[in-house]
Amino acid sequence: MSRLMTIAKSTLKASAIATVLLAAGCATPPDPSDDVAVQAFNEANDPLEPMNRYFFEVNHGLDELLFKPFAGYYNIALPDPAKDSVRSFVRNLRTPVILFNDLFQGEGGRAGDTAARFAINTTLGIGGLFDVADWWFGMPYHDEDFGQTLAVWGADEGIYLHLPLLGPSNPRDASGKLVDYVLDPLTWVGYVYNVSWINTTRFAVEGIDTRARNLETIAELQKGSVDFYATIRSLYRQHRNDAIKNGEDPEAVLSQLTNDDMIPADGDEMPIIVAQPVPEKADQLSEAN
Repeated sequence: MSRLMTIAKSTLKASAIATVLLAAGCATPPDPSDDVAVQAFNEANDPLEPMNRYFFEVNHGLDELLFKPFAGYYNIALPDPAKDSVRSFVRNLRTPVILFNDLFQGEGGRAGDTAARFAINTTLGIGGLFDVADWWFGMPYHDEDFGQTLAVWGADEGIYLHLPLLGPSNPRDASGKLVDYVLDPLTWVGYVYNVSWINTTRFAVEGIDTRARNLETIAELQKGSVDFYATIRSLYRQHRNDAIKNGEDPEAVLSQLTNDDMIPADGDEMPIIVAQPVPEKADQLSEAN
């Protein structure tokens, strides 16, 4: 009971702080007579831009101070095969959540691949250290989350958010993260056996590994961006739209966006990239709407 009271008090405090920040962090809408400005404001979908920019700067500072150096040491300390095994292992741990969302979205074929990948990599892949399912059986990894599931069910993304530590998001994706956390078997293992450090360690390792793999691409992205915040915002929304449609891997899109022809070194504006829908999921989205 005391634990629940502590959680409740923390939630109330967080809600109070969020209310104050929301009141102070709203962007001023442009003059209705300025059609171009109004269109840009609506397309950005970022009415809380002042608050979001503040948290973006906080997160960027933490990245420069902690995450980026750790990622650099990680790259130096581990050879590529070891980093591949780390990535394969944390992906395998996430497989049950992916399976749930495959099923929620009615994607039987992908759910079958996910279940088979988990069985193969957990056994032949020695607990997921090696992605045998992809190497030997031609079943590549794919990701799903409840934010994507909500989109398939017809939920709108809501306004753009940049959350402390978590980074770019929106109400739909933030809610999805909470559901994924509850669906994750490791959450319950940690709660029942009082070993919540397992999940915390998993998230930390996953974050450092992802940051390490994108050190150069993010640096190039920042160097070539006129407004780094706006670029990240646009990039995140494109990533999510692409993921919802079962398109490219977000890291592949990130690499594509950092090519010289996409983000020139002279700081020209980044062109809009329109993700092409995959028919299967695009049909589901059309039906939901």
